[in-house]
Formats: sequence, structure tokens, C-alpha cells
Amino acid sequence: MKEIKSRILELRGLIKDHNHNYYDLNNNIISDFEYDKLLEELIDLENKYPEFYDIESPSRRVGGGLSDKFDSDTHIFPMYSLDNTYSDEEIDSWHKRIVKTLDISDIEFCCELKYDGTSVNLLYENGKLIKGLTRGDGVQGDDITKNLKTINSIPLKLNSISFPKKFEIRGEIIILTESFKALNKNRELNGESLFMNPRNTASGSIKLLDSKEVARRPLECFLYSIVSNDLTINEHSNLLNLARDMGFKVPKYDKVVKSIDFVKEYIKYWNKERENLPFEIDGIVIKVNNIDYQKKLGFTSKFPRWAIAYKFKAENLVTKLNSISFNVGRTGAITPVANLEPVLISGSIVKRASLHSYDQMIKYKLRVNDSVFVEKGGEIIPKITGIDSNNRGLQEDEIVFPYLCPECDTTLQKHESEANYFCPNTIKCRPQAIGRIQHFVSRKAMNIDGFGDETIRLLYDKGLINDISDIYNLDYYRISKLEGFAQKSVDNLKKGIEDSKTKSFQKVLYGIGIRYVGESASKNIIRHINSIYDLIEMDFETLSAINEIGDKTANSIVSYFKDDLNKKILEKLYNVGLNLSKDEKFINTSNKLEGKKIIVSGVFKNYSRDELIKIIETNGGEIKSSVSSNTSFIIGGDKMGGAKKNKAQDLNIPIITEEDFNNLIS
Repeated sequence: MKEIKSRILELRGLIKDHNHNYYDLNNNIISDFEYDKLLEELIDLENKYPEFYDIESPSRRVGGGLSDKFDSDTHIFPMYSLDNTYSDEEIDSWHKRIVKTLDISDIEFCCELKYDGTSVNLLYENGKLIKGLTRGDGVQGDDITKNLKTINSIPLKLNSISFPKKFEIRGEIIILTESFKALNKNRELNGESLFMNPRNTASGSIKLLDSKEVARRPLECFLYSIVSNDLTINEHSNLLNLARDMGFKVPKYDKVVKSIDFVKEYIKYWNKERENLPFEIDGIVIKVNNIDYQKKLGFTSKFPRWAIAYKFKAENLVTKLNSISFNVGRTGAITPVANLEPVLISGSIVKRASLHSYDQMIKYKLRVNDSVFVEKGGEIIPKITGIDSNNRGLQEDEIVFPYLCPECDTTLQKHESEANYFCPNTIKCRPQAIGRIQHFVSRKAMNIDGFGDETIRLLYDKGLINDISDIYNLDYYRISKLEGFAQKSVDNLKKGIEDSKTKSFQKVLYGIGIRYVGESASKNIIRHINSIYDLIEMDFETLSAINEIGDKTANSIVSYFKDDLNKKILEKLYNVGLNLSKDEKFINTSNKLEGKKIIVSGVFKNYSRDELIKIIETNGGEIKSSVSSNTSFIIGGDKMGGAKKNKAQDLNIPIITEEDFNNLIS
């Protein structure tokens, strides 16, 4: 019995640790399948040995509990989790239990995609959003209403004619795959560490304390369940239609089927087709469609008996670790990447896997020739999820993190608040120098045509360009003699460089690549200064007082201007005619658009879209891309998007012409 008790206590500890990592730290160390097997073993032991019963056991709790960062509140209706299954046999067993309890065999099922996000519960009264909670422990959740109100797909007020007087609606906060890629691309450009996957990023985002930062994350809310005492609808599928009619985002992938065989066909179809979805799913949810039947079936302490989740197994294969490469990013961050024996995972050959940071590499204490578990399912980038402890490399072959930059031999540094080491040699370290030039010529910065990544590497390695200021003093004759450079290519490059001299001060500020100063931060800074020299004079306190400029960004700006090499580069840029101060044509001190959230849509006669955006921002306005109840007005031109127009009309958002806009700011 001692061994049994010891194993139960061990399992409880392991599961609590994994819950903490998954729900609180957004770091899923083991796969869902492995987690469910641990939980299954614990439940089985607790049922066999009731003398070890403990009300605090993780087998009796839902979700990850409550956070001390937010106030908590109680769900009107308990928010249960779902029992998981991984096989057709388990689906058949669940079906038999339902048939036996209901004593009928003719049962309809509603099959839905299981969105891989983080669960929330929204309370509406009289058509208005009152409160938004996390799942929490299933009885209480963290009050994150302020954060959820920043998500455009969550209506603050319902526009439909018919809705229950008081109801809770449940859903998942997710990030679309393309939005996640764009978010990571932006972070890479801004010198920030990359997010690991959409699910963890969505979960971490809604628990941020700064709702302005939440608003900048591309979050979506997909809804899947309505609960209320004021409902007369008796089919779950029709409740989904009601949610759509009320203005909630309910993707139309659900399907009502009349037998368990059709359920299996639905599962089989989406196990294959999920790769083509614009968002991540980790399984299928099967529900008894009839709500009277649901009430008769009832609940266990954790799960509804009338629903079950079929979880797709992420492919988690074993391969050999050959080595680790240490890559240097544009901002000097050192990222370890595992080089693997090639292995086929989810239809593609994987040779490399991300370790994301120094902290993760140290956790595993990896050795050359280790057998490692690699997973791709649910991840954008393959990752190492563990080590086969029975098949390890030699202890003396443990891979150590370098203390010198692998590119330039400069001693690496690490700030306490960051997960990565970085190389401080920003000017002379090859990947950083090339990365800064690539960033400077990119579309959102100076947008110089003819300057592809390979061209930049070639010119850097030939000694024709060392930093961004050299772009404006190129030796075009020498370039024309390089292989692959016809005269037309040289002429196009020259024209692109000359055209870039007319770019705005904001584009230049973003383009010079100060760490953490992304596109949004550069726009906010521009509102508070007239020239680069104003920015050079600002101290930490003044900078951190600017909206959206945190301590890290303020420190980074101060450090940048302390470096004499950076000042010399700026001086060269000024001498060749780049805009290091505001264009007088657009300076307006009236702040007439202060606090206005404005959308620009369509084609205009007298302005380019970029010019309109510039005028709005230099008059204190804020540019938005999607219509919401917070939108102040839309400047609509020819070929304005129909979806934007319809939503604006539904929300009574004014649509004005460019002539109206001229009158407004004149």
C-alpha cells in the first residue's frame, strides 16, 4: 500500500506541475496524450483505493485554477471540461453508455472542431456584455473583462432583434495561423523573442495586465456554447445558429449526423484536412444534439456525459540530435537550433527544431547523440519535447551554451528580464549588420526596390556596404561588374535608393532599427518630437511617459543614442538628405483628431492611402484596420470594401468622403 500511496502522491504532484506550466506559464512541457495518460492512471488508482481520497486532487478539478493577478468571479453555470478520447474504440464505448442511459438508439450528434485556444465565458444581460471570465477551476474564473473588450470579434452590444435576457456564452480565444506568423515576423524585426505557438500566445495575451498590449495582439474569439435559463431552443446546433444571428463568430464547420459511424467519418475527414484550416485545432468535439437528452445524461464532477473530445495525436517521433547551431539575429539575440537526423513528421521532412531560448536548452541538458522527441502537430516550428532517458549521448558530450558570439567572438550579455543571451556588437557582427540593412530597406521602412536579401549579403561580403548609411554612397560601377547585375538591375537599384530619400521621418525612425522600436512605437514617438535631435535629448523618464513605450523600449532608445557609431550613421543619413524631422506639410498642432479611431478604405482622388494615414497620425488620430463599435469614422473612397461598409452601417459608424475629411482638418 505504501507504493500505491507514493505513486498517487507522485502523480498528483506531476499533474499539478503540468497544470501550472500549461495554464499559468503557457508552457506545455508534455503532449496532451501523455498528460491524459497520467490523469487516467491517477483516476484509476483513486477509484481502486478510495482511502487515499483528497478533495484537492487534480483529478477532481477543472482547468488550471485561478490567478492572483486578477479578481475572480463565479460562473452562473459551472464551466466543465471535456473527457478526452484518442481511439474509435473509446468513441464506441462512450456511445454505448449514452444509448444504455437514454434507452434509445436513434440519437443525433453535433460534431464541431475543437479550437486550440484558451477558454472564456462571457455574460450578457439585455444584450450587453457584462463580464468575461477565464475557465479557472470551472466554478470561478479570473475576471478579464477589460482585456476581452479589446477583441473585435466579441460584441459589446448585440444588434440582433432576438436574444435571451440573460445568458452565458462560451468560446475559445485563438490566433489565426497567418496572424501568428505576422506577429512573430514583427517581433523578429523588433528584436523580440519569438512566440512558440498560437495557443500559448493567445492564452498569455488575455492574461496581460496592460489591456493596450492585449489590443495589439491579433486575437479572435470563436464561440461554441450558450447556457441560460431563458432558452426555449432544444437543439445544440440551433443554439449555434442563434449565436451567429446575435453577431458572434461561430465558424461554420459544425455538422449534425445521425449515427456514430458518421461521427467517425467527420473525425477522419478533419484529421486529414486540418492542415488546410486557417487556425489550429487539436481534435473534434462530439455532442448529443438534443438538449433534453443532455439534461437526462447530466454531468460527472468534471465532465458532461453528453459530450466528448476526440483528440488528434500530435506526431511525436524520436530522432537523433547531431548538434546545436547558435544563430545570431538582427538584434543580436542568440537562438539555439537543434540539428537532427532527418525524420518524417506530419508529411514533411524535419531536419531542424527550435529550442527558442537559452533557458529551454539548459532545461534539457542536451548531449550530442541524444535521442530526442520531436513534435510538429499544433506548432508552426518543430520543437523538441523531451529526451529518451534510456538512449542518451555521453555525459562529456553535453552541449554548452557559448559565452562568445559565434559570429564575431564578442562576449555575450544577458539581461535578467530576457530569456536569451545577445551579442552587443551591433555594428560589426555580420548577421546583425546584414539584418539591420535588410530591415532598413524593407517594405514597412524605406521600401527600396532591388535590394533583396541575397543582394545585401553579396554587397556586404564584397565590402561595398557595411551599414545603412553606405546605401547612399554605393559604387554602382563596381556593382555592375558583379555576376548577375545587368545595367537595368543597377539602374533600378539606383532609382529605388533615390526614391527612398522622400520617405517620412517615421519610416526612417522605424528603419534605423532601434531594438523594441517597432512600427507602432515609432508612430507614437513621432507624435511627441519634431526631429531626431529631440529624441536624442530625451532621458529614460521622458521616454517611458510616452504612450506604449515601456521601460525596455525606453532603455533601448537611450542606449542606442549613447553609441557614437550610431550617431555617426545618423549624421551620414542627414547629409545625404533623409528626413530626420517632420515634414512641415503635415505638422498640425491643433490635435483635432486626438482620441479618434479612424479607418481608411478605398481609392482616393487627391491622396494616396499612405498620405491620408500620415495626415491622420500627425493630427493625433489613430489608424484602425477593422470596424468595431469603438470606430470614430471611416474615410471611404472608391472601391471601399463591402464588408466594412455593411458593418459600419450596422453599427451606425459614419462614413465620410475625402472632401469631408479636408473640411474636418482645415
